[in-house]
Amino acid sequence: MATEFGTSIVFYVNGERETLSDVDLDETLLEYLRGRGLTGTKLGCGEGGCGACTVMVSNYDVDRSQPVHYTVNACLCPLYVMDGKHVVTVEGLGTAETPHPVQQRIALLHGSQCGFCTPGFVMSLYTLLRNTPEPSEMEIEECFDGNLCRCTGYRPILDAAKTFSRQAWKQGAVVGADGLAQVSKSGKGCGKADCCQLGGGSESESTAESTLASGESLSADASDQSSKTVSDVGCCKGSTESKGSIDGPALEKAEAMAQFRAYDATQEPIFPPFLMRYARGTTVDGEPRRQALALVNGRSGAQCERFFRPLTLEQLLAIVGEHPQAKLVAGNSEVGVEARFKHSAFAVQVYVGDIPELRVVERQADGVSFGANITLAQFARELAQLSSELGTEKAQNLEACLEALRYFAGNQIRNVATVAGNIATASPISDLNPVLLASGAELTLAAAGGQRRTVKMADFFLGYRRTALQAGEVLERVFVPHSRAGEVVRAYKQAKRKDDDIAIVTCAMRVVVDPASGRVHDAAFAFGGMAPTTVLAAQVADAARDSGYAWDEPAARAAAVAACGAELRLGYAVPGGMAEYRTALACSFVARFWAESCAALGLARGADAAHAGEHSEARELSRGQQAYDAVAERVVVGKGVAHLSALRQATGEARYVDDMPAVGGELHMALVPSAHAHARITAIDASAALALAGVERVLTAADVPGENVWNIFRDEELLPTREVHYHGQPVALVVARTARLAQRAARLVRVAYDALPAVLTVRDAVAQQAWFGEERVLRNGDVDAALAASDVVLAGESYCGAQEHFYLEPMCAVAVPRGEAGELDLYASTQNPTEAQMVCAEALGVAAARVVCHVKRMGGGFGGKESRSVLVSTFAALGAHHTRRAVRLVLDRDSDMRTSGQRHPFYAQWTVGATRDGRLRALRMRLFSNGGFSHDLSVGVLERAVSHADNCYRFAATDIVGRVCRTNTQSNTAFRGFGGCQGMLMTESMLCELADRLELTVEHIRRINMYESADVTPFSQPLGADWNVPRMWDQLHASADFAARRRACDEYNARTRFRKRGLAMLPTKFGISFGVKHLNQGMALVHVYMDGSVLVAHGGTEMGQGLHTKMAQIAAETLQLPLSAIFISETATNTAANTSPTAASASSDLNGFAVHNACAALARRLQPYRDEHPDLPFAKVAKIAYLDRCQLTEAGHYATPDIGFDWQKNQGLLYFYFTQGVALAEVELDLLTGAHTTRRVDVLMDVGRSLNKAIDIGQIEGAFAQGQGWTTTEEYLYSPRDGRLLTQGPGNYKIPSALDIPRDFRVELLEPRGPSPLKTIFSSKGIGEPPLFLGSSVFFALRDAVMAARRQHGVTAPLHIECPATPESLRLACEDEIVELTRIPHEQRQGTPFAVRI
Repeated sequence: MATEFGTSIVFYVNGERETLSDVDLDETLLEYLRGRGLTGTKLGCGEGGCGACTVMVSNYDVDRSQPVHYTVNACLCPLYVMDGKHVVTVEGLGTAETPHPVQQRIALLHGSQCGFCTPGFVMSLYTLLRNTPEPSEMEIEECFDGNLCRCTGYRPILDAAKTFSRQAWKQGAVVGADGLAQVSKSGKGCGKADCCQLGGGSESESTAESTLASGESLSADASDQSSKTVSDVGCCKGSTESKGSIDGPALEKAEAMAQFRAYDATQEPIFPPFLMRYARGTTVDGEPRRQALALVNGRSGAQCERFFRPLTLEQLLAIVGEHPQAKLVAGNSEVGVEARFKHSAFAVQVYVGDIPELRVVERQADGVSFGANITLAQFARELAQLSSELGTEKAQNLEACLEALRYFAGNQIRNVATVAGNIATASPISDLNPVLLASGAELTLAAAGGQRRTVKMADFFLGYRRTALQAGEVLERVFVPHSRAGEVVRAYKQAKRKDDDIAIVTCAMRVVVDPASGRVHDAAFAFGGMAPTTVLAAQVADAARDSGYAWDEPAARAAAVAACGAELRLGYAVPGGMAEYRTALACSFVARFWAESCAALGLARGADAAHAGEHSEARELSRGQQAYDAVAERVVVGKGVAHLSALRQATGEARYVDDMPAVGGELHMALVPSAHAHARITAIDASAALALAGVERVLTAADVPGENVWNIFRDEELLPTREVHYHGQPVALVVARTARLAQRAARLVRVAYDALPAVLTVRDAVAQQAWFGEERVLRNGDVDAALAASDVVLAGESYCGAQEHFYLEPMCAVAVPRGEAGELDLYASTQNPTEAQMVCAEALGVAAARVVCHVKRMGGGFGGKESRSVLVSTFAALGAHHTRRAVRLVLDRDSDMRTSGQRHPFYAQWTVGATRDGRLRALRMRLFSNGGFSHDLSVGVLERAVSHADNCYRFAATDIVGRVCRTNTQSNTAFRGFGGCQGMLMTESMLCELADRLELTVEHIRRINMYESADVTPFSQPLGADWNVPRMWDQLHASADFAARRRACDEYNARTRFRKRGLAMLPTKFGISFGVKHLNQGMALVHVYMDGSVLVAHGGTEMGQGLHTKMAQIAAETLQLPLSAIFISETATNTAANTSPTAASASSDLNGFAVHNACAALARRLQPYRDEHPDLPFAKVAKIAYLDRCQLTEAGHYATPDIGFDWQKNQGLLYFYFTQGVALAEVELDLLTGAHTTRRVDVLMDVGRSLNKAIDIGQIEGAFAQGQGWTTTEEYLYSPRDGRLLTQGPGNYKIPSALDIPRDFRVELLEPRGPSPLKTIFSSKGIGEPPLFLGSSVFFALRDAVMAARRQHGVTAPLHIECPATPESLRLACEDEIVELTRIPHEQRQGTPFAVRI
């Protein structure tokens, strides 16, 4: 080839130039950055699905003469594409001492909890501001569509981000002459521009467009219309239930905003001038010049051996002509995932992102020609502009393309993925291909020598992942024709989650209607997700053209829908599953298109056409409101202090386990997973792995020097000796010099098996009586007699599925041998450092005193790192023991999900007796959990489920029995709620079916059966003076205007056909204490240093819940010091020994009292010195005390009094107290797809006298979002063929995104009345777990909406619907004519289904 190629790349990182001549072609940008020590950019999933790795990339656009800024997923971005670009990471913005305004505001307004996702959110918002310095609130919300957070529930992140919106300063802050937000010098003011205490602002400055006001939010409900502006809400100091109280959130927000640094877009760093010259080709002598690149990877085992970066189309065609099997790379979203997870090797790769000719847009007389390598983000901008200029008649194909891109992946993917890549990968579920197919698009294919040919989209797809592209050809241009008069084009998509999700079914439909006859004379219906390729449904098009009816006649609709049901019917065992739902979706989209097209053409004869407007999917802005009184009685405790690490988390300075610098000689570990769900191991051959240079050891069970069994019941092996019990179980461990080499070697270890029968589902386990021996029973009264005396007896069953913790930081550990006496330091992401220490010591055969486990912080835990994390740290320790070198083990997201265990699925068989007016008389329930293959914590989870099955209701007689089923899945484990939410969900589902049977509202049944304070639970615990649920129910019922909103929903449902709204009001009580008595203790160690600073160590770990912040507040309050004097470094077993796990929502209680006791002793000891020197600062007092030989160290301990329960006798105190709450959820359901929007949620929570009200609000919102996800989008599926987990990673498992949270989210804390009966630290309550169950109010509101849909179709039978209520289950529950059309008869349900819930 005549082209002169360069062999090095030049780029900038945070303003510093990097020149690399020996590029590892398999290395990602993320790996490079973290290797440089820029560890603020995190690895969360490795597939571009979570956004934790988000960075800003800038390059110079020569045509526009300006730099272009965009976000990318560094985990997918190859390092080799960085030539000529500037990478900005979170470290490049600011530090904790001098943060960028984005970092500061997210931190101060509580937008960072565990902090692992925070850098990604910071970079997404920062990039938006670089492009749009004054964005709208909608632009802000949508900039996060590629970022996930598991902790916060997103509301505080969005609130912080919206302070940058163009509306923010009108309604959310007051700006002083120095450009900083401020409150008045008198300390008055709430942060609102029209605050009465400041005397500034006017009503005209307020705008309902903003959602930032901490006063009343305006609702879109017909029943809640209001003409109020922010100024109408009145003074904060009189706005709460308690007369004379101060609006806590408003006051705290004002105090935070007073610290805001002003944002000035003109002061951002400039784009490097050298890169401008580099892009223009005007570099001077001595500077590198931009040229085509040809790089060679000399590393052994490389997946990419050669790389080319052409700068012209001619160069590209020449390269592809010489290397016809080369893989073309643009966004790397497909190639990167295949290389990482399928281990595909693409020896020659060609980057096509720097070829201007492939991004040119040309307008032609009959359509528009797009350069095929235009990015999806640029494509969307061009489509929007063209649609606006051409008008609807000509631009319908373009508008349909734009609609298809609306929910296509996240911003980070759209910024780099291209139209050509989307077409050429030939995905059968492509969002864009159906539109191009239906619109009659044409493709221009080019080859070397000037060869060109045109291929119609209809002829391009030849089979699954096969296209008409021939060797040496590239996709050059895509021509999209104009639409014409009488033509309507629409695109539709349905996925498990609305945003950033892979389609279940995607389609585009087009009709051309003769205005004279009203008949269709041309039509195209293209579908993805219904065949191995994107297909044109010819029979549907024929039906539309040849039905003999005018298009607006209902008979035309019926003919098209029937043809769709026949042509696109799927078999029961179809790959991908969801056979009935996918066919129902296709038919529903045809029905929707018929209604919309009739309306668009002004044809309104069809009845459904009148409802076409119901299909609008315009998204409302989200808004939040928090209510609680400010704390006046204490100096530090109770105040809404931001998480003490939040700023360091927002700047990337906070260190997590895998951020630790490598220890000299450090090795890496990878797991060898089982390929069977249940099998006997017959041989392990590691010879091929050990033959690789750099592989140090392959460890099996024979290499465990000490105990190879662990957990409470000692029924689980660290590494299996004879049998594997679940698919993905670690069989062996590979230790090598690099992580990539260890993973490669692990794939070379050969394990021979004899397969054994496997049980996956809890229902199958019950049928086979496959369970562990333990049984938990609560019996009270004569159930048989109570059932016999009941007016109505109803029997049924309930089920709820598994849930993945999806902490953003995967399981990880670093084991560092100290080199003498068997000493070892473990640095682990664990909630349970003591168990990590003990199991490690037992496995190595050393005393526990020689192992120290350190926990700085975790990037989320939620119970998932209470016990299962111990395996990871012990594996790392085994590697360190055998190699005598430090070993690092970081699980990738898929391995983590396969091995770590989830929330237990539960199945219940129940019989309930009641009177005709709904009073509960008897409950017989058999609860079964899917425990997985070993006990783990399943008995404790079962106990909490059994003891929470009553929820808040009085039954005259109960007979509740629970068992743990043994299955061939990973051992399920603790998860926020720990069985309590499952037990409550079983009963609440039962009450809903009882309400259907009695023709009563379930809210009526809930209220009339609610416990009163004199009642006793089935586990013999009196509720007493702290019972607040009835009061809270009545308070929320009134404040949230339940009755009026119920009427408004009913009225809405009466006038709509395709959308229904639902309401559900739900209470909860959650017992606080460990079920194991000895765990109900905490300890602390407090040092006062000579300079007056205080170091606190305690037994709890920080995983984002703000525990360290609360402990510091307790210490500061008790010692009468400012919070800044208190420091908590880490949790370690050499400073906090024999700790209980940070779990059960009890850590603040246990460790808080221990910290208080230690500090109180120190305070008493120091008081004489303070009395003697009242005018001296504490630092000098501490020095005087030291010189007087006063002990300045104190240990504290606390044991929960009176706790302990005997399950055999049903005696004792099971829980120290109950945290209580009530929630009201309102949803809107699309009946044709099963998609929904959570319109509004109101939560009222009793947290006692909170240690930190702002942190508690964050816990409530985050827990609610987790509960909402558990019961709606988060579906855990296994393959019944081999027991493999199918829903691995964010691509297949869908936690809620920022755009899924309630559009209107209101949280209020119950203010205590009078003296508290609680004996807890400062009369506070645990809050981490209790609110999670309230998230299921969304599930029950959706059930209410489905009932409205069923009544519309004459179905009145009780509804049985199981959790999670996915779009699939909701759509099929509607029982309309389309669902009936697509049902698979029982006799045709043959073969093994694609997937099962366990």
